[in-house]
Amino acid sequence: MADGTQQEAGGWNRFALQVPDLEARVEELRGKGARFRNDIVTGVGVKQILLQDPAGNLVELFEPLAAYHERQRPTGP
Repeated sequence: MADGTQQEAGGWNRFALQVPDLEARVEELRGKGARFRNDIVTGVGVKQILLQDPAGNLVELFEPLAAYHERQRPTGP
């Protein structure tokens, strides 16, 4: 993580929720006092962020990148 936190047993299990507009959802949740473990990260096929619920559990919010998922795939051998 950006703050130097390393993965450790018992604290990195999570479930993931797909959202249509990640930036808007994060802004909305921050406005309501939600805590996040990191900032939005953009990977090859998705943007994602880790939300901490009030009990400290992690929820991954993610948005697929259309350019990646709609790309032309090779055909043939």
